[in-house]
Amino acid sequence: MLPFHSLPIARRHFVQGLAVGGAVAGFTPALLARSTAASAAELRGTEFDLEIAELPVNFTGKRRVATAVNGAVPAPVLRLLEGDTVTLRVRNSLKEMSSIHWHGIILPAEMDGVPGISFAGIAPGETFTYRFELRQSGTYWYHAHTLAEQTGLYGAIVVEPRGPVAAPDRDYTVILSDWSDEPPLQIFTNLKKLSSYYNFAQPTAGDFLKDVRQLGLGKALDRRAMWNGARMSPTDYSDVSAATYTYLMNGTPPAGNWTGIAAPGERVRLRFICAGTATFFDVRIPGVALTIVATDGQPVEPVTVDEFRIGPGETYDAEFTMPDAEAHTIFAQSIDRTGYARGTIAPAPGMTAAVPPLDERPWLEPIDMMGAMAAMDGGEHAGHGMAEMPPKARHARTEYGANTDMRVDYPRRNLDDPGAGLRDRPWRVLTLADLRTPNGDPDPREPEREIELHLNGNMERFIWALDGIKLNDSRPLHFRPNERLRVTLVNDTMMSHPMHLHGMWSDVEGPDGKFRVRKHTVVVQPAQRVSFRVTADAMGRWAFHCHLLYHMAAGMFREVVVA
Repeated sequence: MLPFHSLPIARRHFVQGLAVGGAVAGFTPALLARSTAASAAELRGTEFDLEIAELPVNFTGKRRVATAVNGAVPAPVLRLLEGDTVTLRVRNSLKEMSSIHWHGIILPAEMDGVPGISFAGIAPGETFTYRFELRQSGTYWYHAHTLAEQTGLYGAIVVEPRGPVAAPDRDYTVILSDWSDEPPLQIFTNLKKLSSYYNFAQPTAGDFLKDVRQLGLGKALDRRAMWNGARMSPTDYSDVSAATYTYLMNGTPPAGNWTGIAAPGERVRLRFICAGTATFFDVRIPGVALTIVATDGQPVEPVTVDEFRIGPGETYDAEFTMPDAEAHTIFAQSIDRTGYARGTIAPAPGMTAAVPPLDERPWLEPIDMMGAMAAMDGGEHAGHGMAEMPPKARHARTEYGANTDMRVDYPRRNLDDPGAGLRDRPWRVLTLADLRTPNGDPDPREPEREIELHLNGNMERFIWALDGIKLNDSRPLHFRPNERLRVTLVNDTMMSHPMHLHGMWSDVEGPDGKFRVRKHTVVVQPAQRVSFRVTADAMGRWAFHCHLLYHMAAGMFREVVVA
């Protein structure tokens, strides 16, 4: 038999998984992964005992072992109350060190759960007690800060606001994730050997003939020459694809059809959490408009859209009124269009609706490689709010070395671009420019200084870095206590990077320098420059990294010290 990597594309097509979710035939009920249409278990209160342990699962027809919390993948939903002090005793029953990071929660540095920075990690057989006060409300999540995040160690956190609120009739957490039967270390090793190991959508002779028919011979040749000259792939959206991934919704593969119940006329809130380790998802409910009311736990001025892109680490709260007594599909296709997660919102269990076909995978465009220079050349997707060419980017000396194979001299500053694959939609797609935090800038002080970092790497060697420097070779970034500073990120690559700063908020600015929205994970699109303000009000050592797990592991990570 041919190795999996060599199978024809028809046989390598996206795996929908088992209809019974993660259950393994013959395993005792205590060892079964969560069933298909059931909501995740919820834990409420102020004191919790959580156990990290192995769990036999079967998402694809093959028996594998996941990393679970209290016997569940995803882990139980933690329903907490703003203002409470919570105590979480986490026992590690694995054979290796583990940890839990409370993503987006503002807490003391020693409670953050990042091995090697916040603490030493939780040794096998040991229990670590996390204790912190909840100074916020909203949708957050928790996950391992190790490769165990890929194998199932993630769960939702809902912090209810203290005081009266207008609650929806139905309230569901929807965790999107990517499962592989391969161990995460094997995936990482494969990428180090060949960065395109899981990318089978390389340009073909058939694609060229299609371009000739649509564009003409000259433009088709020019298109090929541009990408060949840059030594880049126009289909390089994700490092890992459905060649190995099965995409899950609340721990359920597409064939399992996770279902949330809602009657006609009921107001529904879906709290989307992207726990994908290497996957951005494009989310929609065909025929149902979604009103985005929060991102990363923070309320935003409501904006109604038909589709939105969510990156690893991000959360979006979407509300809608159940329009009728029919079933409606929750469709979340991967950014590279190789697979999807799928569920249903319906008045009763067992109902289904049509599942949209996967989109054709579009090519990345010149704007995704050259930024503002391509936009100002008047191409098909030029502009996007750009009125003039921005100043030429500054590149650090360290970016001119073996760790960097691409630099963007004129990054675009626009936030109104939904991103490659979403630009030609006939419906409204959310952009970063649509998001507004109510009541203005939480800290109106002007930044005292600016730190600029370039997101880059060497694709052939699968090295990811900041300013051309991997974590192991870097020095910490130092923030002065309580200063207001500007962090500017310039993406020199053709992949989007969800950048997560621990312990402090990232207050995103528009191209005009004015405050837009408060986030804890900021997605920087290809060839884009994005700035956010930070109030350094959290003493200690913190992580700052790309939330694509294998990019973080390959070096796109810095330590931040506030002291």
